[in-house]
Amino acid sequence: MVVDSPTSLGARARMRRWQMFTETFPAIEQAHVLDLGGTVETWRRAPVRPGRVTVLNLFEPGESEDGWIAPVLGDACDAARVLAEAKADTHFDVVFSNSLIEHVGGHARRTELARQVRALAPHFWVQTPYRYFPIEPHWLFPGMQFMPAAARVAVAEHWPLVHTRPRNTEEARREVLWTELVSITEMRDYFPTATILRERIFGLTKSIIATDS
Repeated sequence: MVVDSPTSLGARARMRRWQMFTETFPAIEQAHVLDLGGTVETWRRAPVRPGRVTVLNLFEPGESEDGWIAPVLGDACDAARVLAEAKADTHFDVVFSNSLIEHVGGHARRTELARQVRALAPHFWVQTPYRYFPIEPHWLFPGMQFMPAAARVAVAEHWPLVHTRPRNTEEARREVLWTELVSITEMRDYFPTATILRERIFGLTKSIIATDS
């Protein structure tokens, strides 16, 4: 099966997630969305088109000549300051974040990211892979998230199903140490007013979404 095929499991899961998003925010076509950690290309390809999207990413959010997408380079955990210094529009209806919170660098940074999310708009949608799904989603290796760091580095460096193979051991170590999957208990602590939605596959929770609509 081709990974990027519209009929692949991954593609169908993404479509279900977009459907959940539009059901949660039925007026999204008129909304201004702040995407923390996303890319311009993601929104160009998305089946959902908000009125406006500001994309803030630490690593090359992309370029856009589209009038409805504005890329900003910067740290999502310091989003308010970054946006102010960029003289970007800071009036948002929804903060959106997909698979970012597990990569920001530990509990303290996740707490700060959540504070930014809650402060920047009245509504939010924060998705992350679920820690206790049996297959680690970034490397597609069973139980990798529960292994010692050295073993995870070895998997990241040599496992054939990895999405993007690291160039060397140092890069594999960096990717492993900057990936820390999150539990439902942690998400409830970061977003105490949120409803926690579950994305399931074969009856198991694959990812979780904190939303306050």
